[in-house]
Order: sequence, then C-alpha cells, then structure tokens
Amino acid sequence: MILYEVRIAVEAELTVEFHDWLVAHVHEILALPGFEFAELLREEGNDQRAVFVTHYWLRDRTALEGYLRDHAPRLRADGLQRFGTRFSAERRVLELDRRIGFR
Repeated sequence: MILYEVRIAVEAELTVEFHDWLVAHVHEILALPGFEFAELLREEGNDQRAVFVTHYWLRDRTALEGYLRDHAPRLRADGLQRFGTRFSAERRVLELDRRIGFR
C-alpha cells in the first residue's frame, strides 16, 4: 500500500470553513479509483495557523500516479480558488513496509 500524506497549514480564522471544505474534499478523493481510506488529523502546537494532515491510503503506486496525472490538478485548483494564498500544502509519498501490531 501507498500512503499519500498532505499537510496543510491554514490561517487560524479560516479553521472551521477550511475544515468543512476539507472533509468534503477527502470524500471526493476517496471516490476515485485506488483509494482505500483516509485519516484526517489535526496537528497540535501551532497557535498561528491550523494544521491538518490527511493520510490517504492507496492500493498501489499505479493508483497514485493515476490520481496525480488525471485528478490532482483539478482538485488542487479548487482549494486555491476558494482559499487563495491563505494556506500552504506539503505532500509526501511513503510505501508501507510492514504493519506491526495493527488490530
């Protein structure tokens, strides 16, 4: 499995509006081929900006490549259109080596 992580820092006064949009955005992404499930986390310790980290689990790298090629530009543009430069995003890709102690 592939973990596609997106870490988003948003201006504090947009926290509720951005969170509501993000939940709908995650549901839209999960409807795409190859996405298995997602986890939405809130990072602690930042008073200036709200930080959300989304873990998207995909079945394989081919599914991620298809998403990045066919869907990511449109979905990223939606966030930019709604929130402009009032947020920043960092992304990384990890491959599951093994699951230990999962229940």
